[in-house]
Amino acid sequence: MRKRVLGSNLEVSEIGLGCMGMSQSYGATDEQEAINTIHYALDNGVYFLDTADMYGNGHNEELIGKALASYKGTEEVIIASKFGIVNGDDITKRYIDGSPEYVRSAIDKSLKRLNLEYLDLYYIHRVDKTVPIEETVGTMSDLVREGKIRHIGICEASLETIERANKVHPITAVQSEYSLWSRDVEAAILPKLQELGIGFVPYSPLGRGFLTTGFQFEEQDMRRFLPRFQDQNLLNNQKLVNQLTKIAEAMNIKTAQLALAWVLHKSENIVPIPGTKKISHLTDNIEATDVLLNTEQISELDRLFDSAAIQGTRYPGILMEEIDA
Repeated sequence: MRKRVLGSNLEVSEIGLGCMGMSQSYGATDEQEAINTIHYALDNGVYFLDTADMYGNGHNEELIGKALASYKGTEEVIIASKFGIVNGDDITKRYIDGSPEYVRSAIDKSLKRLNLEYLDLYYIHRVDKTVPIEETVGTMSDLVREGKIRHIGICEASLETIERANKVHPITAVQSEYSLWSRDVEAAILPKLQELGIGFVPYSPLGRGFLTTGFQFEEQDMRRFLPRFQDQNLLNNQKLVNQLTKIAEAMNIKTAQLALAWVLHKSENIVPIPGTKKISHLTDNIEATDVLLNTEQISELDRLFDSAAIQGTRYPGILMEEIDA
C-alpha cells in the first residue's frame, strides 16, 4: 500500500478504513467480524483508522481498542477520532458541543475507550456555531502541547471557518463527504486546502455504498431516511450508477473500484476512508488503489455525475442544519 501525507507531516496509508458501520447505522453488526476486518486492513497496509466518540455511543472506539489490543505490531497504526456530536434519545435530541470544557472531557473519554495515550488526529466532528472556532481550536492546541493529540482536524467546515481555525493552530486535515455524487467541496474548499497545505479526508467516497454493485439496504439501515435513497430520487440516482457500472465493466473492474479510483485521482492531497465491516469489500477497496484512470476517463465521470444530475440532499433537513455552510 502506497502512502500519502496529510498536512505537513502526517503520513498515512493511501486509503483509510472508516469504522462507523461496525457499530451503527448500516444494519446488523458483528463485533468479531469487525475485529477481523480491522486486522485484515492492518495486515494489508491500511493502517489509517477513522472513528468518533458518538459512533455507537462509544462502542466504536472500544471496538478499535479491542482490535489493537489483540494485534501485534501496532506501532504504525494511525488513529483518528472526533468529538462534538452529542447523541440524544433520538435524532431530534442530539446537539453539537465545541466548548473548551467538552473538548477536554471528550478527549479523556476517547483515550480511555481506545486504550491509547494520545490520538494521532483529533477532529471537530461538527462546528458548534454557538462557540467561536478560535476557542475550540485553542483548547485542542493545548491538547497538542499536553501530548494528548498530535494533529488537529475539522469536519464539514466552511471555508471561513477553516481559515480562522488554521490561524489558531495548523489544521492537518479537513474531513467532509466527497464522492462522485457529493462534490460540493470542489469549487472552493479543495483549492483552498491545496493552497494552505491542509489534507483532505473524504468520508463516504462510495456514496454510502450506493456507488457499488448490488447495493441493498439491511434492516434498521439509516440510509432509508436519507433523501437521496428515497422514492423518485433513488430511481433517478440509480440510473447514474447503472451507467457507472457499464463503464466499470468495460474496464474489467468493479463499480466501487472505479468510484474510489476517481476520488484517489483527484489529488495526492486526498486520503479517502471508505467504510466497511466486511473483508470482501475491503479487498475491493484495496485493489482500487491500483486502478489507473486517464484524463479522458476522469472527465467522462465528471460529466456523468455533474452535481445537477444528483437528486436529493445528503441528509434530511435537521442534519443539514448541522453543516457549517
